[in-house]
Amino acid sequence: PSLPSQFSGLLGTVYRRGNLSFTRDGSALISPVGNRISLFDLKNNKCETFPLATRLNIVCVGLSPDGNLAILIDEEGSALLVSLIGKCVIHHFYFHKPVHSVSFSPDGKKFVITKDNVALMYHAPGRKREFNAFVLDKTYYGPYDETTCIDWTDDSKCFAVGSKDMSTWVFGAERWANLIYYSLGGHKDIIVACFFEENSLDLYTISQDAALCVWQCDTELDGLKPMPPKDAAREKNAAKDDEEFFEEPKGEEIHGKANPNEQETRHKVKYSRVAKYFFNKEGDFNNLTSAAYHKKTHLLVTGFASGIFHLHELPDFNLIHSLSISDQRIASISINCTGDWIAFGCSGLGQLLVWEWQSESYVLKQQGHFNSMVSLAYSPDGQYIVTGGEDGKVKVWNTSSSFCFVTFTEHTSGVTAVTFTSNGYVILSASLDGTVRAFDLHRYRNFRTFTSPRPSQFSCLAVDSSGEIVSAGSQDSFEIFIWSMQSGRLLDVLSGHEGPISSLSFNPMKCVLASASWDKTVKLWDMLDSWRTKETLILNSDVLVVAFRPDGKELAVAALNGQITFWDYENAVQTGSIEGRHDLQMGRKELDKITAKQAAKGKSFTTLCYSADGQSILAGGLSKFVCIYNIKEQILMKKFEISCNFSLDAMEEYLDRRKMTEFGSMALIDEGAGDEDGIAIPLPGVKRGDMSYRHFKPEIRVTCLRFSPTGRSWAATTTEGLLIYSLDSGLIFDPFELDIDVTPSNIHKTLHQKEYTMAIIMAFKLNEKKLIQEVIEAVPSTEVDVVCSSLPDLYVEKVLEFLASAFEMSCHLEFYLIWAHKLLMLHGQKLKTRSVKLLPVIQFLQKSIQRHFEDVSKLCEWNIYNIKYALAISQQRGMKRLAEETSVDEGDLDSDSDYVM
Repeated sequence: PSLPSQFSGLLGTVYRRGNLSFTRDGSALISPVGNRISLFDLKNNKCETFPLATRLNIVCVGLSPDGNLAILIDEEGSALLVSLIGKCVIHHFYFHKPVHSVSFSPDGKKFVITKDNVALMYHAPGRKREFNAFVLDKTYYGPYDETTCIDWTDDSKCFAVGSKDMSTWVFGAERWANLIYYSLGGHKDIIVACFFEENSLDLYTISQDAALCVWQCDTELDGLKPMPPKDAAREKNAAKDDEEFFEEPKGEEIHGKANPNEQETRHKVKYSRVAKYFFNKEGDFNNLTSAAYHKKTHLLVTGFASGIFHLHELPDFNLIHSLSISDQRIASISINCTGDWIAFGCSGLGQLLVWEWQSESYVLKQQGHFNSMVSLAYSPDGQYIVTGGEDGKVKVWNTSSSFCFVTFTEHTSGVTAVTFTSNGYVILSASLDGTVRAFDLHRYRNFRTFTSPRPSQFSCLAVDSSGEIVSAGSQDSFEIFIWSMQSGRLLDVLSGHEGPISSLSFNPMKCVLASASWDKTVKLWDMLDSWRTKETLILNSDVLVVAFRPDGKELAVAALNGQITFWDYENAVQTGSIEGRHDLQMGRKELDKITAKQAAKGKSFTTLCYSADGQSILAGGLSKFVCIYNIKEQILMKKFEISCNFSLDAMEEYLDRRKMTEFGSMALIDEGAGDEDGIAIPLPGVKRGDMSYRHFKPEIRVTCLRFSPTGRSWAATTTEGLLIYSLDSGLIFDPFELDIDVTPSNIHKTLHQKEYTMAIIMAFKLNEKKLIQEVIEAVPSTEVDVVCSSLPDLYVEKVLEFLASAFEMSCHLEFYLIWAHKLLMLHGQKLKTRSVKLLPVIQFLQKSIQRHFEDVSKLCEWNIYNIKYALAISQQRGMKRLAEETSVDEGDLDSDSDYVM
């Protein structure tokens, strides 16, 4: 079942670099994560990563105004035109140079990109099919240094471009007689952002030294005059003559002058600076790094290098509020269409925040692991994934929403291993800080901390199937420590290994612990028989990882020589082996002196994992490939390339001669080292940032692999993040015992005759999901009992699997619950005999039901609370009314008594 797996999600990383953008309706946010993009649906609380990737990390994203298309541009200037509806790539384009920003015109007909010191305007891809989707319209020259930002007027007539030379240029998107170009100065630092006022040519420019200039234009947008047709024709002919000398069409060229003479500026649009404001600077390093402006509400949001952001109302520059959201620079800001939500991205820590400024509350607050992830584990029902990272954090992710809902930060050093107990409510983590900690998923707290008599760095962890015995292996003392979960006491210290312990695994069916070590042995310890060594398996090389099959009858061992061996551990007999070194296929690092082929000879698998049915095994290591082997046949079934991102090291297979100079590799030279930090050191002569800064590329590697207990997906912790691959649920015609009589029309006929069992069997033979759903939903709820009892054993399993997947999508909750209940009650005993094979299906069903149970119980609790609140309010009002009435009556009595007197 592991063959048709496809990339389905990226967890563990929410933002890397690039600009954030809200979708057209303002309810979802698009975030660039490395070389992929993730869509955060803020209304339904879900996250989805698109199954497409650029060659390098994404630097800028441009969304079309209708919300259907996006342009993704990577570090080298390669662009992908992507359909956000079909989630597929439509067109590839190469801009030849790094691109700084991209923006579509509000009418969707053009888009502008800025690279070097020019702005290029292209015709936006239309509805008709074109051979070349990007056609160059005009090239605008003007700034002397690199261009940084773009903004359009609301009617798409003009756009403004900011530059590193401290100037801002206003260009006409069409040839206007009174506005071809206009240059604005007034700043003393790089322009970070420029914004037009709503339906106006008035402009705001913001520079890195936290200064804001307000520019007023003497002409309205309606006052722009088109170029006389004679001049326009002459310009076109001149442009055509120029084109003959170029191999590619350059479009029309517009050359701006910073200081035009009086004659050229006569009868032209003029700008004047009305005001200049300064943001309150706290310290020299508080540089302004990003800004966003909402034209309808006049709301300006600015982010700084210290993690502070300000909200101002323009044009009066009134401070609404100022907050600190991080201790790292804010790299990107975006405001949604209604102006309620503001998104912030901090690339240093990989943080993504969506802030509702009016209620001052978080809509979304997510952060990935700061360094790379090292370990992962699935919960027993497959609903959650826990990850441990080198930053010492333990995070728990929901697989259906892809969000992290709890982070434990108790560890003071890198986490090396994480696991769930069999009941799924306790997480255990081992760390290099010398502790093993147990976390409770009910109260979200660290309720047990296990330590060793002498401080030891724990490299691996295992917990038995009862959840009572916790074991951890040490790197430095070569010992295995055993604790009791119930009491927290150290029960025993197992010694015998002569090298660091690399991996531990408990047999799921028996209380037997397998320990692997660098001393070339695997020892099996009997937990019930005074922790004695039951058996020692001797291998030819250092053992790196050991794993038991889900039924506990086989043991897989990966060693330093690249071999995976399989053992019948009870008889200490090797049953098979796989030579995996050639399948690992290492990439060449930038500074390597030897070829990738030579480097691969010394490499091996560092993580192993059985599939849920135990028929195949996943293996990964210090490479971009994950291999799936069939154990019985001992052959490679498929290789997954987990990344195609060349921003990571060890991706190249061959040496790139273009990166070699007479002084050595270009990788040794830091280009633009200080630019990314946005922090300038105020020293004379130092033009770029921190001189101690060094640029490095993280190396691609797979640190941990785990198969979901439901058998539907598997996950890998990698340099890219936590990647999830799931079974392809697309349309595949995969019939089962198909006869010539089984056709959709015959199934409908059988259903019409009320032969429900027969109709279900026929539908499963044809194996069309929509048809199966139609047939099962046509069975009256009163007949479910009879149909379930008459189903053959083979189809009981198939119906259960269908129910599990139907629960994820369908709204017929009670109807499917009746089906599941009847099937399990009537066939429970028979299913028990095949429990090992059926376990993934049962766990898949449990996961689906559990999710609905949690959703419904939350809704019920909320409704009960509302009803109680309404009753309490009405009761209070009733009491108040009663008190008022009694006071009125008493007042009447008093007046009567006076009268009598």
